[in-house]
Formats: sequence, structure tokens, C-alpha cells
Amino acid sequence: MADTLTQEQIDAMLSQALSGGLVETTTVEEQVKEYDFRSPKKFTKEKMRSLETIFESYARLLSSYLTGLLRLYCKVTLVSIEEQRYFEYNNALPDYVMMGLLDLGIDSEDIDEFTTLIQLSNSLTFVLIDRLLGGKGEAVDYDRDFTELETSIMGKVIHDLAGMLKEPWESYIELNPKVTQLETNSRVISTVGYDDTMIIVALEVTINEVKSIISVCVPALNLDEIMQKFVTRTHKSTRKIHDAHKEEERRDTIMTTLNQSSLTIKAVLDETQLQLSDILHLQVDDIIPLPKNIEDNVVLRIGGKDWFDGKLGIFNNKKAVKIENVYRIEV
Repeated sequence: MADTLTQEQIDAMLSQALSGGLVETTTVEEQVKEYDFRSPKKFTKEKMRSLETIFESYARLLSSYLTGLLRLYCKVTLVSIEEQRYFEYNNALPDYVMMGLLDLGIDSEDIDEFTTLIQLSNSLTFVLIDRLLGGKGEAVDYDRDFTELETSIMGKVIHDLAGMLKEPWESYIELNPKVTQLETNSRVISTVGYDDTMIIVALEVTINEVKSIISVCVPALNLDEIMQKFVTRTHKSTRKIHDAHKEEERRDTIMTTLNQSSLTIKAVLDETQLQLSDILHLQVDDIIPLPKNIEDNVVLRIGGKDWFDGKLGIFNNKKAVKIENVYRIEV
């Protein structure tokens, strides 16, 4: 909208008009935002902020879960929350994709049953499968259907992802989410209307510096019913009360998972190099000379890095190492 003219500007324009001069005019360009009347926006900014709070909390839970599951540092961040028609969302997916169909388990007669979708990008799916089967978690993006073994592994993961939706919604509504179906073909899902308006939540997952996407897809009409009925204006104050307790529980969960993890420790006396021909002719009782004295300390190696050294010996009739030095390791 144009600025209001000052009295001096009005007087100058009148003077030019009375004297027959040309009156200078300015053209103000206004930004026009397109609005689709066939798909009106159902969510106000206040409701969108509430959803951002919910899924930012969900992203933090996913970060902790994936870090503990894979024994790799994983970062999950909320990227966007948008309204789209389901066919727009579905058309952007590959033919073969790992997708879980969820029943949120809302115990209310006022809210109709509906299906929520959790979809993992193929690059993330194959990172999870590779790591859980003992690999390094390398990213690949195959364009093929999933095997029964891969589907079985990912079924447990998606079941856990669904269960973690309960906690972020506690301040709003009680959920009991469960996976009703695991689908690997995005084109055959019939529980969601092709023309339905959906809320698409995109979460970016970073593992080994590779970025992937987890998306949560909820029917906008049903989500709007939930927001209107259950979201209160006091949720921010109640959330602060529970934050300290939830943070402590989250820390305890992380520490418990780490304490239960296992690592391989190697005691290394020394290393040497032999020619392949010598290795092929090695026999029982052959001796390989080492430049290190038998009385010298052995090095304890964990995860490919030297952490300690100490004396090799026996404790309770078992081989043992008495740690004498701790190395400074940059993790």
C-alpha cells in the first residue's frame, strides 16, 4: 500500500495542477500471493507453530534413538511443514519406498479414524539396513523392491518411530500409535484419498555427513479436528514443567543404551611386515622376530585407535592387561 502524502506534497501537487504543469505520479508495485480456492489453507499460523513445537520435540527423540541404534552420531532437524494434496506428495516418491501406515489410536468419538504415513527415503533405509547388518552405514540409493529380510528389519524400526510420536503429543492429546501396515510400493496405497489435503512434515536426517529425509503425512481435515478440540493455550506453560523431567529421562535412556553397547579391545604387542611368500611357507613352531622386547607394554586398541598401554599378564587364570598409561585421544 502507498505511503500517506504529507501536507507539503499535497500543496506542491495542487500548485502544479493550477499552473498547468504535469503532476508527477509514482507507481507502487504490490506483491500478489496466489491463493488456490480449490485447496484452501486449513491451518493458521498459531496451529503451525504448535505443530512445529511438536515435531521439533519428535526430531530430538529421533536423534537420540538413531544414535543409539546405529552407534553413529545422527542429527535430525525439522525442515518444513506444508499443506499439499496427497497426489502431489505421492507423485514425488519413487515407486519402491519404505512406508509405514499408522493408526494413531485416538480414543475419541468426535474424531474419525484416519491413516497417518511415515516414509523413509531410500538412502536412509539402506544406511539403516547396512549398519544393522554389521556394515559401516554407507549410503546407497537402489531403485528396486525390498527383500523380505530388509522389510522385516525396517518393520521394527518403523514400529519404534511410530511409538515415539506419543511423547511429543502428550501436552495435547493421548495417542497410542501402532503400525497397521508396512508398504514398499507407494502407488498401491488406498487408505488415503488421492485428492485429500495432507499436512507433510519433512525431517532431515544427517548420518556420516549424508542427508536423508523422513516424512510424516497426516490428513489435514483430521489434524484440524484434533487441533481445534484438544490444543489448549496453556500448553507452553505445562510443557516447561515437564521439560526437566523428560530431559532427565532422555539422558538416562541414552546412558543406558551406551552402557549396554559392546566394544572390541585388541592388545597389540607389536606389528611387522612379511612378504607374501614368507607367509605362505609359515609352519607350526616358526618364529617371527619382533623389534619390541617381551617386557615392553602392549597397546590396547579400541575402534582402530590406541587408547591405553599396560603390562600383559594373567588374572584368575585368564589373560589380562594391567593398564599403566592412558593416551589423550581426540574424539
